[in-house]
Amino acid sequence: MATLTQSGSVRLARPTRTIGFVTACSIVIANIIGTGIFTSLGFQLTNIQSGFALLMLWVIGGIAALCGALCYGELAAALPRSGGEYHFLSKIYHPALGFMAGFVSATVGFAAPVALAAMAFGHYFNGVFNAGSPVVLSFVVVWIVTAFHLRNLRLGSLFQNASTFVKLLLIAALIGAGFFVSSRQQISFLPAAGDKGAILNGAFAVALVYVMYSYSGWNASAYISSEIKRPEKVVPRSLLVGTSLVIVIYVLLNAIFLATTPSEEMKGQLEVALIAGKHIFGENGGRFAGAIICLGLVAAISAMTWIGPRVTMSMGEDHWLLRWLGRKNEHGIPMNAVLLQLLFVNLLLLTQRFQDVVRYTQFSLLLCSLLAVLGVIVLRFRNPEMRRPYRVWLYPIPPIVFSIITIWMMFYLLRSHTAESLAGLATALSGVLLYFCAGTRRDVL
Repeated sequence: MATLTQSGSVRLARPTRTIGFVTACSIVIANIIGTGIFTSLGFQLTNIQSGFALLMLWVIGGIAALCGALCYGELAAALPRSGGEYHFLSKIYHPALGFMAGFVSATVGFAAPVALAAMAFGHYFNGVFNAGSPVVLSFVVVWIVTAFHLRNLRLGSLFQNASTFVKLLLIAALIGAGFFVSSRQQISFLPAAGDKGAILNGAFAVALVYVMYSYSGWNASAYISSEIKRPEKVVPRSLLVGTSLVIVIYVLLNAIFLATTPSEEMKGQLEVALIAGKHIFGENGGRFAGAIICLGLVAAISAMTWIGPRVTMSMGEDHWLLRWLGRKNEHGIPMNAVLLQLLFVNLLLLTQRFQDVVRYTQFSLLLCSLLAVLGVIVLRFRNPEMRRPYRVWLYPIPPIVFSIITIWMMFYLLRSHTAESLAGLATALSGVLLYFCAGTRRDVL
């Protein structure tokens, strides 16, 4: 039951905690293993050909994601509430920065990955079945998944666990079968002359942006802390276990792709897993693998459709201007927030420009996650006595490592793709402007 406070914010009944450790891990894994692993390698091969450098992309990206997950684990345990960066930045710095992060999440943070996964689904489905327009298919899948999530949390939980399990089985099959493919490519994963320069240049940093997009989701369960049982323990463990498992999977899977499939066939292509699958399993087997990848992409769309609206719901609970986003239906689903995200997804799908959408969204998302991770250090200095059921291992190394890698990526992304980066920054700053405009309007009223 929702009630309106004197300040104009919405106060809702305490949410039911229905999500356990297995489902929380499933959400993290499903959020991470989505579009990126099945699409990014083709774009990386455009500027990087060294096998060692390509694998180091996934190792460095995995280290950054793991460091970020450890930091978010401490923040989620110390500040347990759904909302992710929106909640963290509001409490650590100022509500305006929290609103900025929430605005980014509400407009592009989750809508863009859903749109990108839907674009990939359209291409994979068309490549497997030779039927349907990729554009039309991308719209159809997001509408069906959204309708599914407007039902109830129990159905969403069952679907999430089942689809994630099937996706992991496929990836295990790709990795396992890849070791037995007789035709090997002439590529080495050992360091060679020139690899140091390849890793330290700007092209590597920009390629790392695609990798971090592939790892996005390492903070997934922190967004729904209010729906997780014993969040102070389950959230940090789910982030750590889920992210660690994905790092191993990503490195092995990319090594298999590169070892079994000619680089020229994958270079610049979106559906690299379908191309590699045909080399590993044969034409028909590759199509079957592509069909499973379609299911995996649906799982990723499902996970982000589940989590994204919870951020805007938290904003609706706190801000009078957005109180309509804080309302839930009889099943506890924030319907208005879900439908708003669907609107932004459809707008992004109209562009059908995969690379531009990645660059545009990643700059603003990297900024928000950077501020959140630095918030671990800020809170340690400002509130050393705060109760922390979980503390970052090897502090302060994880937040420092994450910050260095993130700033490095943002610098080269701004330098190489200025227009997309500035557009992402403008989106974030629009959130700050909207916050103060809403505050001024409320004072006048």
